[in-house]
Amino acid sequence: MTTPVEATLAYAEQFHHEDEIVHAARQRGLEMGATPILPGGGAALCFLATAVNAKSVVEIGTGCGVSGLWLLRGMRTDGTLTSVDVEPEHQRLARQAFAEAGFSGGRVRLISGRALDVLPRLSDGGYDMVFADGAKHEYADYLSEAVRLLRVGGIVAFDNMLWHNRVADPAQRDPDTVTLREVGKLVQSDDRLRSVLMPLGDGLLAAIKIAD
Repeated sequence: MTTPVEATLAYAEQFHHEDEIVHAARQRGLEMGATPILPGGGAALCFLATAVNAKSVVEIGTGCGVSGLWLLRGMRTDGTLTSVDVEPEHQRLARQAFAEAGFSGGRVRLISGRALDVLPRLSDGGYDMVFADGAKHEYADYLSEAVRLLRVGGIVAFDNMLWHNRVADPAQRDPDTVTLREVGKLVQSDDRLRSVLMPLGDGLLAAIKIAD
C-alpha cells in the first residue's frame, strides 16, 4: 500500500511532464546505461537556470541529453551549455537530442574527457550555473571546482543526492552513499553557499554562491 508521503512525492514528480523529444532522449539514455535525471529534477534545473538568467552553464555528465535539454530550455536564448562526458557515444546521442529540440550547434559545447581534467581549464567566475551528475566519488572535487567557476549569485546543483533512499538511512555505508552525505555536509558548512535539498527525482541539492 502506498503511504501518504509516497503518494505526495509521486504527485510532485508527476506534476512535471516530458515532451516527445525529452522522452526519446530518456529512452536512448536508458538503453545506453546512462540513467537520466527524472522529470522533477529536470524541471528544477530548468527553473533554476531561468531564475539566474543563465547564459553560461557547465554540465558534468552529458548522458544522452536529457538534463541538457532541461537546462537549455531554462537558459537565455543566447546562452551556451558546456557539457563534459567521458563517453563519446553518449555525447553523439545528446547532440542528436539537442538538434531535434532545435538547439543549434552554437548553443552547446560538448567536451569529451574526464571532468576533473576539463574543469580546471575553464574560467574562474565565468559561469552562472554548474550541474553535476557524474561519478559520485568525485562529487566533492566537483564542488570545489564549481565554487571556483561560479560568479557570485550563480548556482551549483547535484543530482542523486538522496541516492535511491540510501542517504537518509544511516545504516547504509557504501562508498557512494558516504560520499554523498559528506558532500551535503560540505555544502551546508560552506559560508560562501546557501543551499536547499529538494526531494524531487533522486534528490537535487542546489546551492547559490553568495560570496567569493
